[in-house]
Amino acid sequence: MIDYIRHNRLRLALHKLKKGEGHALLLLHGLGERSPISLAPEYADWPGPVHALDFTGHGASDVPRGGGYNCELLMADADAALAHLGCATVLGRGLGAYVGLLLAGGRPQQVRGVILCDGPGLAGGGSTEASPYIPVVNTRQPAPPDPFAIADLSNDARPPAYAGAYARLAVQHSGLVRPISVCARELPQWLAVTMKLLSLERTSVSQALLHHAVPSGLPSP
Repeated sequence: MIDYIRHNRLRLALHKLKKGEGHALLLLHGLGERSPISLAPEYADWPGPVHALDFTGHGASDVPRGGGYNCELLMADADAALAHLGCATVLGRGLGAYVGLLLAGGRPQQVRGVILCDGPGLAGGGSTEASPYIPVVNTRQPAPPDPFAIADLSNDARPPAYAGAYARLAVQHSGLVRPISVCARELPQWLAVTMKLLSLERTSVSQALLHHAVPSGLPSP
């Protein structure tokens, strides 16, 4: 089942993969991917509902004209989904992991933990602004995914200090004992710096899901 939600003039597809009680698990896909059409086995034991968002220009969501993609645009996509759900634990793959970290810092009380996993677009264009770059986009390529999204988001900068600032906001204001779980093996600079800054260690997806699903993820009264 798909709920269509609005982000300004764009229509976004929010797929409902599983019903349940409690707060939702929100899946964010990697660059050039789309939401799964069925629930993967590793998420089957999540006690609450499971939803998956198609970012702008991906899957069943609208494709805007002319490109101009950035991670903040996708963060706003995820924020629209979060507003629809009320609160959620966010699991992001690749590009979705970076967007999920930004969302966790921007909406710390609504994001009940974020899980960062490997996937396409995790590193982006590196940690610093490069020389001016105008991508050559094949506009005849069928969409989705939007070829402008691939061109723009595979080259966007991921400054470690910027990611670290959002990570600090999540830690300081979420009220969770451990609001960020790292399951990725690839460690681009933004993620390596964030882990060092917060003294984070890698964990498995199953352990991260269990941690964020049960009350032990919350501080003691």
